[in-house]
Amino acid sequence: MTPASTSAPAKKAARKSAAAKAASSTSSGRTASGRSGSTKGSGSGGRSSKGAAGDNASGDNFTGNFGGYAKGPYGKAYDEMFDAAGEVRTPYRGIYKAMADEDQSDLVEARVEALGRAYLDQGVTFSLSGKERPFPLDVVPRVISAAEWNKLEAGITQRVQALELFLDDIYGEQEILRDGVLPKRLVHSCEHFHRQAANIRPPNGVRIHVAGIDLIRDENGDFRVLEDNLRSPSGVSYVLENRRAMARVFPDLFSKHKVRAVADYPSHLLRALRASAAFNEADPNIVVLTPGVANSAYFEHSLLARLMGVELVEGRDLFCRDNVVYMRTTEGEQRVDVIYRRIDDDFLDPMQFRPDSMLGVAGLLNAARAGNVVISSAVGNGVGDDKLIYTYVPEIIQYYLGEKPSLQNVDTLRCWLPDECEEVLDRIDELVVKPVEGSGGYGIVFGPDATGAELDALARKVRNDPRGWIAQPVVQLSTVPTKIGDDIRPRHVDLRPFAVNDGESVWVLPGGLTRVALPEGSLVVNSSQGGGSKDTWVLASRTSEGDRELSGAKVVTTSGVAAARPAESAPDPVHTQTQQQQQGSMTQRLGGMTQQLDPMSRSSVTRSATMSQRQGGDVR
Repeated sequence: MTPASTSAPAKKAARKSAAAKAASSTSSGRTASGRSGSTKGSGSGGRSSKGAAGDNASGDNFTGNFGGYAKGPYGKAYDEMFDAAGEVRTPYRGIYKAMADEDQSDLVEARVEALGRAYLDQGVTFSLSGKERPFPLDVVPRVISAAEWNKLEAGITQRVQALELFLDDIYGEQEILRDGVLPKRLVHSCEHFHRQAANIRPPNGVRIHVAGIDLIRDENGDFRVLEDNLRSPSGVSYVLENRRAMARVFPDLFSKHKVRAVADYPSHLLRALRASAAFNEADPNIVVLTPGVANSAYFEHSLLARLMGVELVEGRDLFCRDNVVYMRTTEGEQRVDVIYRRIDDDFLDPMQFRPDSMLGVAGLLNAARAGNVVISSAVGNGVGDDKLIYTYVPEIIQYYLGEKPSLQNVDTLRCWLPDECEEVLDRIDELVVKPVEGSGGYGIVFGPDATGAELDALARKVRNDPRGWIAQPVVQLSTVPTKIGDDIRPRHVDLRPFAVNDGESVWVLPGGLTRVALPEGSLVVNSSQGGGSKDTWVLASRTSEGDRELSGAKVVTTSGVAAARPAESAPDPVHTQTQQQQQGSMTQRLGGMTQQLDPMSRSSVTRSATMSQRQGGDVR
């Protein structure tokens, strides 16, 4: 072990020297943490490197708009469009053909401008550096084959089911702690473990109504789970709007691909919320609780309420009496049965959590305990997506389901364990060190890019609070072609699929939100750090009868064979969404009138807006 007194730069130089001597000895091996290296041998039976097209690429496909694509700091990453020989992968053949032709450059540019205008017109924005900006949507979609998606869907479903059982146990009998599978102090020291939620069991037993499971694809092309989001995962509005915009601007691409639809997400969410209500409620009253217009995710809150046809309310629109929640309306009080809240636990009930909160509803937790209202997602779910508990999810799956995880975690060192903490401190200049309670990409330190002073300061923080930090090797996220200026270049991406649990089954939205790191070489995809998004296409299998996004006469299949199909009529998602918006317009107007009638003072409104801005609304 390198002495702790040795500076990080000195240790880094020593390791580089040793690595240089051994560089020619092998092309395959193990990293210091026991993880497979990023390059593999290509002998018989071995898996050849699947990185982005590099020096060994033929380059035949890097012409036209893809000229110079292989340049840049992406040589070790798995490229999802091109294989190691520079050949176009089967799911992307139709996209490549449409994008590569230089004769189509002007048309592509015009459509890029049309995408930007569409988002500005619709007000699809996010907050960056305190300013509202249109959310960047890239013109090149990400494509996932049917076979790959089937594996991802099964792994996500397994993970949500296990975490659901874990939360029910942790806030109930705590058998997993008694059996010693997880240390008690691991759970009890979690900032988001709320004893106030103990023994509050929803009527249908569901605590995780919506989950966002963040996935990355490593250097070998394998999907891994980066983190779980079980509280109020945001970003699904961008999935819906990305598809809507792309369908309008690129109808010809949809006509040549059999893409699984995403427009039915609101109906699945509404079904799950209705199923969560008390058993005697045949027609439950459901509301979406938002921190207010100052929140950076307010667009998503309003969109989901509109598409589900339910009320969008703020905390001041609700009140509790005799452990029952009511909503103020122009027609008088109305009882509320289900609250889909987009407010963090700490702000939800000033009687149980922060007493200065102006965003929540006093007495809400008591009403939930009495069984008179369902809070979605349940209070205390944050213990399930704690970044340290994330490292124990494989054990959680094995304990509750008796199965091995279908999706592997990213290898992670836990600083709260002394031996692993020493390894982190020894290798701090080559690891990605993350705060356990961090979100939105804030607080992450990339060791290879940090200065000596930054690493020394980080080491002190880790020593002072080992429970608050984890570390992971630098994983070269997979790349997808992205329009950068006038060129198409590789950029790193991740994926956030959304899973909806109605108590009977877990439904996974086909695709999810692909976030892209726009700055060259960046691995941080969060919108708060300048990231953008892509429309994510999941191709249906040739035998599937699932709906297409748009109908067409020719389909690009996952086997690479273009099969002629008769034109099929399919519902226009844009028209369907317009009808839903019109249906919910009366509800929105009523919500606005309710707010006008509220007697809250101007000073209180100002305090509420400030708290709303402090709520986490970024696509975390």
